[in-house]
Amino acid sequence: MAEMDFKQVNGIALAYLGDAAYEVYIRQHLIEQGLTKPTKLHHLATHYVSAKAQAALIALMEEDQLLTDEEWEYYKRGRNANSHTHAKHTSVLTYRVSTGFEALMGYLKLSEQTDRLAQLSQWCIEQVEARRTEKDETNN
Repeated sequence: MAEMDFKQVNGIALAYLGDAAYEVYIRQHLIEQGLTKPTKLHHLATHYVSAKAQAALIALMEEDQLLTDEEWEYYKRGRNANSHTHAKHTSVLTYRVSTGFEALMGYLKLSEQTDRLAQLSQWCIEQVEARRTEKDETNN
């Protein structure tokens, strides 16, 4: 897609695409772990793709200064977009932050920055797994 074209796409549309693009990485990762039962796959995927998880990942990205200025701009475009849907199991703020996360991923997909999309998705997977490991160790 031409540079001018994707720069005109609104934050909600970017989030729509980003949700799907990021989820493909998560689904592939889970299947590569040897998981095959749909119920288990869905349950585990929510640790990566829920609004709460995505909001936590954005906070870590900010803490680690992981994103470029341009990437932050696309995140903010999604976060600040007027959505006609509402948060189901989370606060409005968390939902908006997760929409920004998805818009960032949509921007990377639409602008054909596949290496960067893969890099950030892998980083997210590693962060979620580290948090799950810490949680498991705390519970044992």
